[in-house]
Amino acid sequence: MTSHAVSAAASGTWLLGGDLKVNRIGFGAMRLTGSAAFHQGAPSNRDQSIAVLRRAVELGVNHIDTAAFYFSRLRSANELINSALAPYSDDLVIATKVGPARDASGEWADPARPDQLRGQVEENLRQLGHDHLDVVNLRIMGQDDISEHFGALAELRAAGLVRHLGISSARLEHLAQARAIAPVVCVQNRYGIDTPSSGPMLRECASRGIAFVPFFAIAGRGQEAGAVQAEHNEVRAVAEAHGASPAQIRLAWILQHGAHVLAIPGTGNPAHLFANVAAGALRLTDQELQLLDSIGRSDP
Repeated sequence: MTSHAVSAAASGTWLLGGDLKVNRIGFGAMRLTGSAAFHQGAPSNRDQSIAVLRRAVELGVNHIDTAAFYFSRLRSANELINSALAPYSDDLVIATKVGPARDASGEWADPARPDQLRGQVEENLRQLGHDHLDVVNLRIMGQDDISEHFGALAELRAAGLVRHLGISSARLEHLAQARAIAPVVCVQNRYGIDTPSSGPMLRECASRGIAFVPFFAIAGRGQEAGAVQAEHNEVRAVAEAHGASPAQIRLAWILQHGAHVLAIPGTGNPAHLFANVAAGALRLTDQELQLLDSIGRSDP
């Protein structure tokens, strides 16, 4: 594909929360800060990271996922977003997460208590240079009951600091708890060809008109380390048939699991960004989908 033909709009759109129209291929900011997530690896080239963000918007990406705890020794994802894209266009949706916490050295600290979530929201506002947050996801950190935490965020929504709320790393009972308190516009869960355990949540979100936002869709079991394992033969075969990369097939696969599915692949590499956005135009056959679905059923 030529660059002028590639657009995130080819992936289709979703109305997030009933009022935020986003293209279904978005962008995850975690890998902007370095060669590996968080404080691992080498810090990224700042100019390149800023260029990738601006190029993403040029390609039609209008949904960016980030967090204040996405930082390396020298880089902060939120600061990079602010530098690259502020003042923000009206159609750009920035979603962030609260719950986890890291200290100044980058070490993980205790997750936030309900009374500490306002401070995390305000830190995201400060770093992004925004007067409100479009979407705040509560990243669930092992709690069986999230009512107090989600209730604290609902208060910030009522105060106008937050527009919409979501949850992340959630079980079905968490979704029920949250929905009893305030509307839930999205669920972010780990999901991919070889990590299909969130299938019931994907279907529950579809039935309720809630966006399902998979993370590690490309990395799979590699998680923060990236796609470090050998690729499945089935994925390679489908990729060859489409003249595409395995990563593009993984993205196409998740997008075809429902109109409510939003992809947020992350990269600091301009070529990978282009390929990720181009994947939104891929359409897999029913036979190919069944072949790829079989991977998750056969994996241990």
